[in-house]
Amino acid sequence: MLLDEDPATLIHHTIGNFNITPDKLAVSRINESLSTLQQARDLRVREAESALKKLSRKLTTLNNHHLETIASHSATAHASEIATLDTQKFRIAKSANDLEIESERLSSQLADLQARLQELELQGVDGGENARRGLVDDEISLKLKVYRSLGVDVDRDEKGQYAKAVIRNGNKGDVHVINMDGKFSQFFYANYFWSTM
Repeated sequence: MLLDEDPATLIHHTIGNFNITPDKLAVSRINESLSTLQQARDLRVREAESALKKLSRKLTTLNNHHLETIASHSATAHASEIATLDTQKFRIAKSANDLEIESERLSSQLADLQARLQELELQGVDGGENARRGLVDDEISLKLKVYRSLGVDVDRDEKGQYAKAVIRNGNKGDVHVINMDGKFSQFFYANYFWSTM
């Protein structure tokens, strides 16, 4: 095969036509990225090793503390302390129950005294007939009147027990419906009524 030009010149021109500069730059960037990645991995490995050493020291400390606690534990003293705490718990529960019963009694007494006070105020100093006409006839009607003046309407069930209360708060624009099914004490219901009014 005969060539018009010298093969060395052709090879030199062919090599000159190849543009390998972008490839060199890409390889350089890849090498830099690999170096940065390797440094980051080394840093993370060192941090993980440091954290592992700290956790190992903490585990050793906790194991030693656990062993000391087990060695110093006295089953008899523990049982005695539990018995003492149970006794205190029952005493506190009984005291709380007694206080709740007393609170309900005092709440009832307060309601009766307030009703009596209102009755006496309506009668006036003279206690005349005109003042007596404004009184509510019986205790239940008086209670209902007081409740309604506070924004509370109560409904009775078939047995004549109060089963539901509707509390309206005009200032807040709230209406709460409470089913009084006897799950809670009268003290709880009274507190709930006052907190919603």
